[in-house]
Amino acid sequence: MFKQARSSIAALALIFSIGSAFAAVDVNTANSDALRGVKGIGPAKAKAILDERQAHGPFKDASDLSTRVKGLGGKTVQRLEAEGLTIGTASKTAAAASPGHAAPPGAANAAGATPVSASASARPVVVKK
Repeated sequence: MFKQARSSIAALALIFSIGSAFAAVDVNTANSDALRGVKGIGPAKAKAILDERQAHGPFKDASDLSTRVKGLGGKTVQRLEAEGLTIGTASKTAAAASPGHAAPPGAANAAGATPVSASASARPVVVKK
């Protein structure tokens, strides 16, 4: 009985850890804590992003973010996007339209299915809504 309960708890913990690992963080709406939750963004970079956003408004796209925030070059922004950072609807549309780029978490494909990251296996998994 206890063995079965332990395996159920382990399965639930795995499901929750996978779900939280792929949570998208929108640079235009996130607070400091949410930004720091993205691998590669520390307290100083989160503050720089928030200060720039407050001073000059939301970021239009990845290029706008890399231009306006010192220390965030194009390659760094691409890496942050791979870690779950999004830039409003523009980055979701561009990522879905770009060949060779995976759609961001939560983006629906043409069939209305939401792709699920397949980092644990080589086969992509699609969950239909």
